[in-house]
Amino acid sequence: TFNAFFPPKVGNKNLYTTDFITALRSTGLLTSDPRLSDCMRQLRQSMQDSAGTVMMDPKLFRKCVGANILLLTQAFRRKFIIPDFEAFASNINQLYYSTQRQVGGHVADYIPQLAKFSPDLWGVSLCTVDGQRHSAGDTKVPFCLQSCVKPLEYAIAVHEIGTEHVHRYVGKEPSGLKFNQLSLDEEDKPHNPMVNAGAIVISSLLKVRGFLGVMEYLKKMSGTEYVGFSNATFQSEKETGDRNFAIGYYLKEKKCFPKNADMIAALDFYFQLCSIEVTCESGSVMAATLANGGICPITGEQVLSAEAVRNTLSLMHSCGMYDFSGQFAFHVGLPAKSGVSGAVLLVVPNVMGIMCWSPPLDRVGNSVRGIHFCQELVSLFNFHNYDNLRHFARKLDPRRQSLDDRNRSVVNLMFAAYSGDVSALRRFALSAVDMEEKDYDSRTALHVASAEGDPVISFSWPLIIFLCVIRWGNTPLDDARQFGRDGVVSVLTEYQRLYPCSSESQSETEDQRKLRHIEGGGLSQTDRTCLTI
Repeated sequence: TFNAFFPPKVGNKNLYTTDFITALRSTGLLTSDPRLSDCMRQLRQSMQDSAGTVMMDPKLFRKCVGANILLLTQAFRRKFIIPDFEAFASNINQLYYSTQRQVGGHVADYIPQLAKFSPDLWGVSLCTVDGQRHSAGDTKVPFCLQSCVKPLEYAIAVHEIGTEHVHRYVGKEPSGLKFNQLSLDEEDKPHNPMVNAGAIVISSLLKVRGFLGVMEYLKKMSGTEYVGFSNATFQSEKETGDRNFAIGYYLKEKKCFPKNADMIAALDFYFQLCSIEVTCESGSVMAATLANGGICPITGEQVLSAEAVRNTLSLMHSCGMYDFSGQFAFHVGLPAKSGVSGAVLLVVPNVMGIMCWSPPLDRVGNSVRGIHFCQELVSLFNFHNYDNLRHFARKLDPRRQSLDDRNRSVVNLMFAAYSGDVSALRRFALSAVDMEEKDYDSRTALHVASAEGDPVISFSWPLIIFLCVIRWGNTPLDDARQFGRDGVVSVLTEYQRLYPCSSESQSETEDQRKLRHIEGGGLSQTDRTCLTI
């Protein structure tokens, strides 16, 4: 088990703790990951006890990884959403340095506190739905969320209050106007929660939860990483927020606020939320929580409901990038939200969240470098919402294992089925290997076992049942008949008679129950022997 966790170059008895940590980081996991707290505590204790570098022998290894065996198994066996994370991180670095050369734009100065940031600051952080992390540039510098808080407060509102109640007061359509326009839709509601008018009304709905209540949600979304507050920015916002006060009075005139809501208090709360600080690193975890259906990847905590996340991503996709939203949806095809602090919060659903930050803005208020990075990211990887269409131009897919890794895995699986290696098959199944992988002839391991292997082995893993294949057009039963495997034919035929819908997807528990039923009766002693391991 010890050696199986590591590549051959480090999988030996001379592995030190530093090698272990290096191997861990190569998978994308950080030593600060909350899920690895027990493992890291054990390592630190061992290093303190030995007063130096510690030899990572199997005994210490078992002691350290005991509480994290499933997570580490996934990591070292490349079962995360990005299997080859080092190669992916290298590509991200290239995009980062290429984008760094972008010039132009101006740092926002209508809020004096924002004007103090250097235009040279540039950082990118990402977090996958499995908690793999990578950062490049100025990713530890705190900055205010500004408008990037709008989708987050909307998600919290839907989670707390419900979609129907929230949208009694706010619409769902792009406005086609500037984000701070004094404009309502035909129902006298703010067009959507991503413009100032909509966010101010959402703030009035959330006011009863209080600032600390919203901060608690954001800390959970960030996996307890840095979430702060800039009082200087808050005061600066209040002093220079004439346009927002005008929007507030316009909303009050049109009776857009909930009954008994205090417009001034709602504005004050809105300014507070815009002044919440994050770093690229903590912001990327927030984005990854949205990408992960509301579950924080590095804590496993369900922070937001699936409905809240779905609604939020839909509105980010259509309305999140100011007057550039249509262009961004066309070219990048991903949910995103920008802020005048220079932040761009980008979500690749079911894959990762990204936070870019560079203060210089273009004419509509989006980060120049942030927009360029997002466009280059989608040009390189097939992350665009419609890159999965058939016959579309090929791009890199970091979610797939390399061809060499896949071929090696298939060969090992097929040889185990052919040679009757029960231990190997069990190990593959427990390691989350796809037991329905196909070889060059489009046969699965069950095909090989049914046609050429020991019939006892053919049924050692009940997850594999009657897979129809494309090239041969045969099922495992067809192969068993063709190769004269009478015992196997008998068992498969009886299985089909008892469970005629067995070709449909079944849960592991259900399959095991069915096979136990077959083993228990209805078959001859010879046939039941085929199921005995």
